[in-house]
Amino acid sequence: MSEAVKTLVVDDHPLFARATKALLEQIERIEVIGIASNAKQCLEQVELHQPGLIFLDYQLPDKSGTEVAAEIKRKYPDIHIVIFTGIELRGIFNKLIKIKVSGVLSKESSERTIKNMVNCILEGYTMLPIAFFHQMDLTESLVQESFLLVEEEILMMNMLVKGATHDQIADQIFMSKRTVDNYLRKIYDKLGVKSRTEALEKFIKSKYYS
Repeated sequence: MSEAVKTLVVDDHPLFARATKALLEQIERIEVIGIASNAKQCLEQVELHQPGLIFLDYQLPDKSGTEVAAEIKRKYPDIHIVIFTGIELRGIFNKLIKIKVSGVLSKESSERTIKNMVNCILEGYTMLPIAFFHQMDLTESLVQESFLLVEEEILMMNMLVKGATHDQIADQIFMSKRTVDNYLRKIYDKLGVKSRTEALEKFIKSKYYS
């Protein structure tokens, strides 16, 4: 028989916390070790028990769920965290992914959905709403979001793609060659590349290329 996964519920609404605890206890392999009502109690419980799974309310009285999740993951990267929220978090979804939470669930989710999320996580997977999944691009969009170029930098890179030299770029946009060289070094740093060839390849795949 598989070992039970110690689970902590973190929510400052007692009735909702107890309901979540009761639901999780119905899931095979889940052992709810307690309820915390704020970030301080949560971190104390994590230090004491080091649970394998935490259902973490996004809105706590003393800290945001994002702050708490980041603090836990820095110290215990293997702990699974599900952000359990009553508000729309799509705007910070990328931030939560960067923190490496294991899932995000609405408090309006059905019992079946919550149980499915837990079982997915125990198998090393997660769940996303289909509508959100359809908006994701796991290749090109990641390249696009990984750097930000200003107007002059976009112009220079488009000219480089067309074969312009540094001198030609300088003449066309009325800058010195040294200024162009400095701009391009900064662009290469933003792109995380070392050579002109690598820069061009990455730029062509981005939303900035026209």
